[in-house]
Amino acid sequence: MADSRLALTQARRLIVKIGSRSLAQDAALTQTIAAQVAGIQDERRRVLIVSSGAIALGLQRLGYTSRPTEMARLQAAASAGQVELMRRWDEAFRVHQLTTAQILLTHADLADRERLNNAREAIAALLETGAVPIINENDTVATDEIRFGDNDQLAAMVAPLVGADLLILLTDVDGVLDPGGARIPEMRAAQDVGAGPAKNGERVGSGGMPSKLSAAEKARHAGAAVVVANGLRPDVLSRIVAGEDEGTFFPRIGEVLRARKHWILFTLRPKGTLLLDAGAAVAIRSGTSSLLPVGVLGLRGQFNPGDSVRLVDPDGLEVGRGLTRLGALDVASAAGKRGPELEMRFGPASRDLVVVHKDDLASVSAAAPGSIPAKKA
Repeated sequence: MADSRLALTQARRLIVKIGSRSLAQDAALTQTIAAQVAGIQDERRRVLIVSSGAIALGLQRLGYTSRPTEMARLQAAASAGQVELMRRWDEAFRVHQLTTAQILLTHADLADRERLNNAREAIAALLETGAVPIINENDTVATDEIRFGDNDQLAAMVAPLVGADLLILLTDVDGVLDPGGARIPEMRAAQDVGAGPAKNGERVGSGGMPSKLSAAEKARHAGAAVVVANGLRPDVLSRIVAGEDEGTFFPRIGEVLRARKHWILFTLRPKGTLLLDAGAAVAIRSGTSSLLPVGVLGLRGQFNPGDSVRLVDPDGLEVGRGLTRLGALDVASAAGKRGPELEMRFGPASRDLVVVHKDDLASVSAAAPGSIPAKKA
């Protein structure tokens, strides 16, 4: 057992994500995974399942011979397939006297603090009883999740929600592969290494190895270790929690983002962009300063107080994300101003005017490469 994997034997709260492609390749995979979960779950260790597959199963149930492009048909497939997906999981776990519970989430559920907290409390209550939550995106109503989302990202967002120690991303390859197709046993940060030789066959899922690398970094910043492994290998979960050399291992990082800053940086979708001067960009990168009006050069987008915004430097590179205290019109009026100029527009209280307070700000420098897209806004 590698010393770096010893911590996996102590993991107490696990998230296991299974992709559509793996489920499509092995019709009995739900039974196999349920048996493994039953073997590793006890009074101290609890397991949550993030399961794809509803749309793929729904296409079969509704008689579609190919994946439709119309959103209404995809939603219909998700609705029909979710029933079958939960039936399979419920029957698989029932054999082991374990109760399952369906949890359907949209991005909006996790972006709203009240709904997020409600979900956290409900999941905690389920775990206390020993039930196995089966989590999926609510594809029937979440049209943007069907088109752009994937359950790797959902699993990473659930990690801070439940205080996960370990996230296991199961796929149909043996882990992260180098360009020659060989498995990489351990990675300290996401790297664009590709996923080895391409596989033939129709694409079933919506993720892929780049999404798994991004999800791994997000989960690590929430305090979880991550393993990307082949879900079709025998006893894969048992081997992972025993600390054996299975899949690609991403160890926990030393500095974990607070839940609120993790939520701002990785969950919320920005409504606009603020262009900062060089001095303000340096201050934001430090993660210890608020953004004042004088540091803003301009803006893009329409946003209201409380919305998430990107903060970019003069070259257009993202340096942070935060919750703005001003709407777009007020930011435009205050940009570049200080002292008397602000008082003329906003009154005497404007001496304390802040665009983004440091408590509502997360620096991109806090995230490892790969977890936030390194591109110009």
